Amino acid sequence: MAGKSTFTGKQKAAVLLIAMGTEVSANVFKHMTEQEIEEMTLAISNARNVNTDLTKQVIEEFYQTALAQEYISQGGIGYAKQILEKALGAQQANDVIQKLTSTLQVRPFDFMRKSDPQQILNFLQNEHPQTIALVLSYLTPEQAAAVLSSLPIESQADVARRIAQMDRTSPEIISQVERILEKKISSSSVNQDYTQTGGIGSIVNVLNGVDRTTEKNILDQLEEADPDLAEEIKKRMFVFEDIIILDDRAIQRVIRESENEDLLLAMRTASDEVKDLLFRNMSERMAASFKEEMEYMGPVRLHDVEEAQTRVVNTIRKLEDAGEIVIARGQGDDVIV
Repeated sequence: MAGKSTFTGKQKAAVLLIAMGTEVSANVFKHMTEQEIEEMTLAISNARNVNTDLTKQVIEEFYQTALAQEYISQGGIGYAKQILEKALGAQQANDVIQKLTSTLQVRPFDFMRKSDPQQILNFLQNEHPQTIALVLSYLTPEQAAAVLSSLPIESQADVARRIAQMDRTSPEIISQVERILEKKISSSSVNQDYTQTGGIGSIVNVLNGVDRTTEKNILDQLEEADPDLAEEIKKRMFVFEDIIILDDRAIQRVIRESENEDLLLAMRTASDEVKDLLFRNMSERMAASFKEEMEYMGPVRLHDVEEAQTRVVNTIRKLEDAGEIVIARGQGDDVIV
């Protein structure tokens, strides 16, 4: 068999499974897909004349990688690198970390995703808004929402705007920011490719997790600074299909406040779940009338359907702004009243 340096990942796995024996290997196979089992069976059948030294090298590499993964889970990549450098030397430690991070596809600021939002706030609150926006765009929406809600009111909209307008960030900038924050939290992460960061979708996920007061403050300020951006964010924050998160009382109120023609058009492309929900909250006569009209409705432009859905969504947001319905947000126990 070829030397270890020319091994593929499957060949190394085959050598490892052979070394572990049939019983252990059989347990490993239980966690594989059918395709993976077929590929590994083929690799094992082709693994002939594997000498002892080669087997030891593969086992040692597996052991080092497993240790590195454990260290990363305990304290991040920076911590893992420090431990491995002491045990293996700088070059070998770097090789292990590179192989592992390429496999795990470790994202920048991974170490912060293990931190409490209040801790993250303490680390970031004195940083430049662009730095805060960069870090928040890599956190989970729940973490980012908690941090954004805790920032000073005057800076919330600025950070939200920067997240929304962020596109691609070079690995050099990401690494530089991480090195600065490394003084507060031991971590280091380098991504070889330009990384998709932030954007409208990112800030929408964050704002969907903040409280209504924070959301309104941010959107109000954005409307003054950048009306088009604010409008685009609002369009994506609550779409027509999200109507399923409202309770029956709220749905009935939306039906009463919406034009029948808008509802009829809006339901044209709606899921069966949404249609059933709306029909269930209409009077029998209204539901029967809608079903009949939908059955005989001719072709309509998708643009007209989307505009009708937007008008219904705007009605929902107006009712929420007036405090007449509540849209559940985040991970709390909000209910519709």
